[in-house]
Amino acid sequence: MATQTLDLYLVEELYTEEERMVRDAVREWVDERILPHIEEWAWEGRFPRELIPEMAAMNLFGATFSEYGLPGLSNVAYGLVMQELERGDSGLRSFVSVQSALVMYPIMTWGSKEQKDKWIPRLAKGEAIGCFGLTEPDFGSNPGGMRTRARRVGNDWVLNGEKAWITNGSIADVAVVWAKDDEGVIRGFLVEKGTPGFETFEHKGKYSLRASVTSQLAFTDCKVPEANRLPGAAGLKCPLSCLTQARYGIAWGALGSALATFHAALDYAKTRKQFGDAPIASHQIIQERLVWMANEITKGQLMVWRLGRLKDEGRATFVQVSQAKRNSCWVARECAKLAREIHGANGVVNEYPVMRHLMNIESVYTYEGTHDMHTLILGEFLTGIPAFMPPRPER
Repeated sequence: MATQTLDLYLVEELYTEEERMVRDAVREWVDERILPHIEEWAWEGRFPRELIPEMAAMNLFGATFSEYGLPGLSNVAYGLVMQELERGDSGLRSFVSVQSALVMYPIMTWGSKEQKDKWIPRLAKGEAIGCFGLTEPDFGSNPGGMRTRARRVGNDWVLNGEKAWITNGSIADVAVVWAKDDEGVIRGFLVEKGTPGFETFEHKGKYSLRASVTSQLAFTDCKVPEANRLPGAAGLKCPLSCLTQARYGIAWGALGSALATFHAALDYAKTRKQFGDAPIASHQIIQERLVWMANEITKGQLMVWRLGRLKDEGRATFVQVSQAKRNSCWVARECAKLAREIHGANGVVNEYPVMRHLMNIESVYTYEGTHDMHTLILGEFLTGIPAFMPPRPER
């Protein structure tokens, strides 16, 4: 039987039967195929590519689409998939997020029929891997400042520039790359592996997301045919809307990480004995930490469920998604820290999952919009005053 997780407010009853079935299938798969091996993969710094066909067989890639034989799941079901994957490991959820929200989504939304026909079936089956090139070495929170350029030359585009911190970059068959044209308009391109002038370099030395591939992309006079430009994509709003899709999945996924560290801490506190051979769970300070974790996870569960329903109705806004991403990542980060404290010295060894989740969540807390950037998004919504740019000195 698959693992059961915290549900103080009977959120289970808010899900449809199909949503529960999808969640349970992924939960069981994570329990059987991920949890017994993930510490080894993280220690080795290896992404388990051999599991891609299994994930494809469960229709995890592009699951909310109904075209091309895809299952057309609800956004709540998709969120539950993200939750269960990240309960296993953030790197695993990142892989599916990128494939679905950052590669298949822009192709489905702005791609030509030829582009969709070529890539969507292969991406859905795991026969092709994709990546998303927006962040640059000097531009993370301010993607509009990108330096990557696309110059039109006849029927081709010539790309020059660099992208950084790209999940799946060096194993991808196709990269969705964003670059400014000569008029300063941001365009999207499908750059295929092996294209002359396109190189990838894997980021080494990571303490976080070690079971995930993170890379840098480099373009040097890289010639891309006009047929590989996303014809419907123009402007910064396009890559930002992709980020909104990914942030939605992260809002659910981060709660999966929080559930993993909460249950690890709860189990440890009930079995670790000190001071008169009593479990440390009998101490008030330990109970207070567990209650805090359970309280915040419960609020997060209700938030993402409501967000999912709004998204299914076409009423979710990017501000709501920012709030959910911001909240879930903060909750997961705090839960991981508290779980580490409850585990004491055992919290830093890979006999337990806590330190791996704590290191992973530092990346998740940062990517797809940092905690502070989401604070400013919410701040602008509440006040009507954008605070992203510092005041310019008067002349």
